[in-house]
Amino acid sequence: MNTTFLFIGGPEIFIILLIVVMFFGADKLPEIARGLGKGMRQIKDATNDIKREINESAQEHGLDTNIVQDINKEVNDVKDNIDDLTGPIKRNR
Repeated sequence: MNTTFLFIGGPEIFIILLIVVMFFGADKLPEIARGLGKGMRQIKDATNDIKREINESAQEHGLDTNIVQDINKEVNDVKDNIDDLTGPIKRNR
């Protein structure tokens, strides 16, 4: 099984890390990682703030914000009904 992250495989990640260590030095690596972690946390917090503001605004205007949950519930109900109809017959994947 080949693991990829953002279309980058293991060997590519190793080469990138090697270049980073050569360019910045091993002593700067923890500082860089800390900065990246802090930046990712700020992005996540900003995204959560935007989601919260959108939900609050939608609720103020009387819009239904649970539409995704409603769709998931309907899809799960249909899956359950299909499972009840097929019984022991299952598809092989």
